[in-house]
Amino acid sequence: MTYQEVLEAARSCMGPYCKSCPVCNGLACKNTIPGPGAKGMGTGFIRNYQKWQELCVNMDTICKNEPVDTSVELFGRTFALPVFAAPVGAMQMHYGDKYDDLTYNDLLVSGCAAAGIAAFTGDGMNPAVMEAAAKALGKYNGCGVPTVKPWNMELVHEKMELVKTGDPLAIAMDIDAAGLPFLKNMQPPAGSKTVEELKQIAAWAEKPFVLKGIMTVGGAKKALEAGASAIVVSNHGGRVLDQCPSTAEVLPAIADAVGDKMTILVDGGIRSGMDVFKALALGADAVLIGRPFVNMVYGGGAEGIQVYVDKLQAELSDTMAMCGAHSLADIDRSMIYGY
Repeated sequence: MTYQEVLEAARSCMGPYCKSCPVCNGLACKNTIPGPGAKGMGTGFIRNYQKWQELCVNMDTICKNEPVDTSVELFGRTFALPVFAAPVGAMQMHYGDKYDDLTYNDLLVSGCAAAGIAAFTGDGMNPAVMEAAAKALGKYNGCGVPTVKPWNMELVHEKMELVKTGDPLAIAMDIDAAGLPFLKNMQPPAGSKTVEELKQIAAWAEKPFVLKGIMTVGGAKKALEAGASAIVVSNHGGRVLDQCPSTAEVLPAIADAVGDKMTILVDGGIRSGMDVFKALALGADAVLIGRPFVNMVYGGGAEGIQVYVDKLQAELSDTMAMCGAHSLADIDRSMIYGY
């Protein structure tokens, strides 16, 4: 299958909300929730995408003519390129009946492992979601990152113990999920966590702990104080707070503040290999991509994932070659126009 063929196939089974648009930019779905849209006016998703497009790269082909290497080592593993599939949940509510969360996570973990990358898996109200994610990770040599929601501390501990049975390469918490409706007004209270609470959670992980949902330098420093090995600069795809800045806008300052002390990941509107290049140039070590991987799974299963990874790798390789970078370590901010 080609990329376009996968998208066309996805349009036939994605349900009423996601349109499997040729460009996943938030303009069609806007504030459609349930569905893939964003909160409030829907501008968060759109802004995330648009700010990557406003960045221009500096072409420089006066350099050695050598092969480009897109591989990266993170969390003790080597990956074909600096891309992870982002955690997505409530599949049938937001994307259609074809896959439930359990089946989707299994396909995502296996497909990403086969393609040389790894997947962050989602969490949900159904305890079976995490159980299935742990089993999927166990089947595929722990090649993935289970992402635990910020439930009450007792439930977080239970989920941490469960996912460790899959021996994942790291364990994440999407702290920005505190803004999701189903976590509000829960008893015992779920949602935001203090630095001290996060220190306890990081200790429970017994793996590199990834804190997703960091949008300020202050938040990054608190994550570091809490013992996080990595952060994901993320506003949850615009789905938890309207009128936030984009991740591209806040990434450079965060990377400058803590990039020498922890791994920096970023998500939000990243769609192409050139977007990946821009993110790395601004200080990220790797990126997460969410909604497009949903389309790839719905439209082509494991084959769809491979098609998209191949596309991203070809685009990243081409951009690197045309900007004079032969390895990811060569990419720096001087390769972005205006920096």
